[in-house]
Amino acid sequence: MRAPEDTPAVPAHAPTLAHAPYAGIALMCVAVASFAVTDTTAKWLSGHINVFVVVWARYVIHFACSLVVFNPWTVPGLLKTRRPLLQIGRSAMLFLTTALNFTALQVLQLDQTVSIMFSVPFFVALFAGPLLGERVGVRRWCAILVGFAGILLVVRPGAGGIHPAAILSLGAAATYALYAITTRMLAKSDSSATTLFYSSLVGSVAASLPLPFVWETPRDPLVIGAMLELGMVAGVGHFLLILAHARAPAATLAPYIYTQIIAMIALGWLVFGQVPSAWTLTGAGVVIASGAYLLVMESRSRRA
Repeated sequence: MRAPEDTPAVPAHAPTLAHAPYAGIALMCVAVASFAVTDTTAKWLSGHINVFVVVWARYVIHFACSLVVFNPWTVPGLLKTRRPLLQIGRSAMLFLTTALNFTALQVLQLDQTVSIMFSVPFFVALFAGPLLGERVGVRRWCAILVGFAGILLVVRPGAGGIHPAAILSLGAAATYALYAITTRMLAKSDSSATTLFYSSLVGSVAASLPLPFVWETPRDPLVIGAMLELGMVAGVGHFLLILAHARAPAATLAPYIYTQIIAMIALGWLVFGQVPSAWTLTGAGVVIASGAYLLVMESRSRRA
């Protein structure tokens, strides 16, 4: 899943086509749709093989595909980083996000997980103060509180409390926010290509560590094909996201990230027969409205 605050910097060698906003918007919509396909595939695979094997397939296949474009031979100096610990920490946050999100998808519906993940801007606003020194004003605090109220509508805690899977999904949003903030921090010192390379490399290594204890050899050709599709679509989606940001400003593209919920609802119904409840739709609307307000405020503050 790609959250609103994950705005990757464009690699230094990528063309900048800032005068093609409609192409950028189209690429953004296709990119977030591909992330919806990734989550759908992960949810389906987790019903057939161990979820850690699913995470491994997502990272290793993505890494293998990305090596075709980003490698030390085609991009000289790719491995050089001024802040290696921050690179590893950032990549670890992305890995944790994937692991938590895929685990939550075993239980929650697609529309529920994406609605909760849309809370990333709220966590970014919370963490930006201590980590980036950014001030969180009264209006932002109000937007954060309203957004979390929307999340409560999605998870609907009753007498039994909040489902543990919802807590995992919320944890994924928090780690994703840390990933987004560290991405901003690294943009000042390392190239985008280097940051992208370390993301898939560290994720592949981390995903491989538990593999000897959880490995299940897939025998169904459909499962094997889905594993390949998972990593390839995730890689293509990320590449499309980069192309979108090369053609339009981040502020122009940010609102279209919320179109992912449309794809998630459609895929949840087509693949799993899941229909979102009125509570989920209402909560998602509140979360999106609050997140969009935060994005507008951040865009204004950056222009100022």
